[in-house]
Amino acid sequence: MLIVGSSLVGYRIEAEDGELGTVSDFLFDDRNWRFRWLVVETGSWLSERQVLVHPSAIGKVDHENSLLSLHLTQQEVRESPSVTTDQPVSRQNEVLLYDYYGLDPLWGMGLYDMDMLGGYIGPPRYFGPKDMDRAMDMAGRNEDEDSDLRSLAVLKGTHVHATDGSIGHVENVIIDDGNWDVRYLIIDTSNWWIGKHVLISPYAVEDISWANQRISLNVTKATVKASLPWDPIKMITEMEERGLHSHYGWPGYGWR
Repeated sequence: MLIVGSSLVGYRIEAEDGELGTVSDFLFDDRNWRFRWLVVETGSWLSERQVLVHPSAIGKVDHENSLLSLHLTQQEVRESPSVTTDQPVSRQNEVLLYDYYGLDPLWGMGLYDMDMLGGYIGPPRYFGPKDMDRAMDMAGRNEDEDSDLRSLAVLKGTHVHATDGSIGHVENVIIDDGNWDVRYLIIDTSNWWIGKHVLISPYAVEDISWANQRISLNVTKATVKASLPWDPIKMITEMEERGLHSHYGWPGYGWR
């Protein structure tokens, strides 16, 4: 199911033996647009500590009641490595979390996987054995180097530029809660195309400068303006997705 990213904020998180807290944000990998961690506010249950929960631990997703059920116990979460989420999450901290929970660092590799060593962004590729060393090699980084994780809070408001000028800013994202990919960026076209929102797939992202709060696309303003505007009142249908991908020449998803 496709959902607007910010709608997850405030969802209750329930372990196998009781509630853990609520979702306050989420972190995604800006190289492959993979949803990597839920940031959970535990409130008084865990001395107002924030914890990170991996999407592979999510069992039932109950949108009607704004509830995510986990395949974890409260004790497992309580004893998890402490991570400071108001600073970038380091590779080393991620490794600690993966090791503690026994997670596969390549879990869910999918839509926008990259050749991490070459910097290529494109169609999915198979990366081989699932182990931490291979994952870190693919990322081309050591455990103590900078993270590629970004939060929705940081992404929102980022300026978006086509090849020939600005088209607006990121207002939100659309996530697939089946595989936890960021499926589309929701772009508010601001004063350029007044009152309109458009959906841009990460396939169109050419470059990101977080220092300058800028995302550069590989499409022109004319191509964007000729696309189907997004209606915030309703979710995009598969037929509309097909049309959107056909318009831009993007690979499909379930209809590859």
